[in-house]
Amino acid sequence: MTASMEMPRVQECTVRSCAYNHTNDCHAFAITIGSSDHAHCHTFVEMPVRGGTDQINAQVGACTRSDCQHNSDLECHAPAITVGPRTDLADCQTYVSR
Repeated sequence: MTASMEMPRVQECTVRSCAYNHTNDCHAFAITIGSSDHAHCHTFVEMPVRGGTDQINAQVGACTRSDCQHNSDLECHAPAITVGPRTDLADCQTYVSR
């Protein structure tokens, strides 16, 4: 038996140069957050074409920032997140260190 978990949504993404960003929202199916030194969006990609699916807004599929107060067992438990510039062009702005 598999348990289903509601993943947090990407409420807003201000990284207009990302191929998954259409109008300040992310249309990737799911994104991955984390780097060894900051909460980078690893799904960020710059391309001349737009990708993703218009009918969905992205969810946080995985987060490797175990030092974030919203992280439990490498899963994000924030109600929703925002992505935008912080350390890099595309970082989780909801990240809060424990």
